[in-house]
Amino acid sequence: MTALDVIEAGPEHAAAVVEVIHRSFAARPPLDPPTTAFDETEDTVAAVLRTSGGLLAMRRDRPIGAILFDESRPGTLGLRRVSVHPQGRDRGVASAMVGVAEDIAEERGKDGIWLDVREELPDTVRFWTRKLYQPVARTGTMIHMAKTLWLSREVPDVDAMHALAGKLVTLLRAGDLLVLSGDLGAGKTTFTQGLGEALGVRGPITSPTFVIARNHPSLTGGPGLVHVDAYRLSDPAEIDDLDLDATTEESITVVEWGEGRAEQLADSWLSVTIEARDADDSDPLGTAVGVESPDMRVVTIRPRGPRWVGVPLRSTLLA
Repeated sequence: MTALDVIEAGPEHAAAVVEVIHRSFAARPPLDPPTTAFDETEDTVAAVLRTSGGLLAMRRDRPIGAILFDESRPGTLGLRRVSVHPQGRDRGVASAMVGVAEDIAEERGKDGIWLDVREELPDTVRFWTRKLYQPVARTGTMIHMAKTLWLSREVPDVDAMHALAGKLVTLLRAGDLLVLSGDLGAGKTTFTQGLGEALGVRGPITSPTFVIARNHPSLTGGPGLVHVDAYRLSDPAEIDDLDLDATTEESITVVEWGEGRAEQLADSWLSVTIEARDADDSDPLGTAVGVESPDMRVVTIRPRGPRWVGVPLRSTLLA
């Protein structure tokens, strides 16, 4: 397959971007009301590229895909005129551009991405759904979709792990589900202890391996903490036998070893993966703080489902 290059577009790329937009939208079925994409000119596109930027995908030095950015909404990056030239369909052009757009959103310190999709284009709706974008509202035939970006950060020691969990608590509310994964000794229980400390629940919080689930009520009038260890559960259906439904709506539920087992408990959850990593001189965090810690961990948090759309996850946890 010929290499595909996705570059950040500037005003000097306006003509190429307009060409892709017009070719792409001309190949779509007629819509009512009609698209306004054909109103775009080199001047209007250059103005957007000058202020907010955009992307241009090239193959064999020919423009084959384009996106215009919109920074009108604080904390998020909008995607407009997502376009693929008819000759580039089914070649992964759109997916490549979305990946780059999400990287740029992270670099710009954004928490999420939004875009508008016409319901009369079901293939387009399915594409964005597969990319984990959620419908958040509707105006006429326009579906407004959004996605909160995931994050990964290095945590050098136990105190830092507790501090990260404490920041996350500021975003949590009763009914939230956290699904934790990681090798033995990675720090799943340590992370949960940080959550419990910040929530102000009755402790101590220890690994619930042999009792499978523990309920830690709040000492401050807030949500309690339900701590589950699914390590010994051989079948996802066994988690239903724990009768967690009676407590999940009033509490924060944390399921260690929950990947592939606990996601059925809610339509939204946070996937939290904790990995051990040796710090060395090339480690950006180790260099910054002058620490080479045997307790170095990498915590990756991925939001899933509509609950997390619009939540300032990255700006809160990376601050």
